[in-house]
Amino acid sequence: MEQPNLSYIHSMSGGDKAFEQKLIDIIKSEFPEEKATYYKNYKAGELKMTAENVHKLKHKISILGLEKSYDIAVAFEHNLLEGSTDLNENFESILNTITNYLTTL
Repeated sequence: MEQPNLSYIHSMSGGDKAFEQKLIDIIKSEFPEEKATYYKNYKAGELKMTAENVHKLKHKISILGLEKSYDIAVAFEHNLLEGSTDLNENFESILNTITNYLTTL
């Protein structure tokens, strides 16, 4: 599985370390809340709300350089809107990978 990285953040920052840290701090504070909301809605069977949660989370997936995972998130969001939970396990694996990565920053 691909691993998160800060390449995109570095390319956006132009070497501004304070900007990079601010963006990392935002991701570290928002991601756990968005992930918890995703799980709450998924467990409640609220597929439309879950799709909205995936939509928000996929931007963080992209910022963390996870291109293949982003494609999975896009497909999973579409599946949810169609009433299917296919790709849930893949998506949750991505969330776990990001969670683990963020603890190292």
